[in-house]
Amino acid sequence: MLSKGLFSTYISSSLKCFSSSTSSVLKVGDILSYNRIFTSEDVLEYSKVSHDSNPLHFDSKLAQRAGFNGCLVHGLLVASMFPHIISSHYPGAIYVSQSLNFKLPVYVGEKIVGQVEAIELRENKKRYLAKFKTKCLRNGDELVLEGEARAILPVDFHSTNE
Repeated sequence: MLSKGLFSTYISSSLKCFSSSTSSVLKVGDILSYNRIFTSEDVLEYSKVSHDSNPLHFDSKLAQRAGFNGCLVHGLLVASMFPHIISSHYPGAIYVSQSLNFKLPVYVGEKIVGQVEAIELRENKKRYLAKFKTKCLRNGDELVLEGEARAILPVDFHSTNE
């Protein structure tokens, strides 16, 4: 386990070696997105890692008897789209918080669009703290999940607060 001081030193030095192959300029109002269809295999693999073996994720008949249309995708698996989106645009970003409000269930096989929108950018001790509005949409228009995230962006990040 890394001590706090060692962890800070590790993070500071490791961020300097990351450089994004995508544009590193971000401004308030920018929206980054990612599309995904969650499969039964995704749900099974997530269940193994999380130890969440609720039968509503695997037994379609039981899920239907409970009032759902089929097997559910774990809510936190759906929410995992947000750190993926941020880190794919800003390698080396450190995800520091996330609030989540689950609005509707997500079913295996549905197309989900994850979005993060930059709503605040500020420099703090030569690092950049970004606040994002986060949401997931079914079929591009039906809100299934929303919240806010904060991430520390790499030191080579460039902000354009306009």
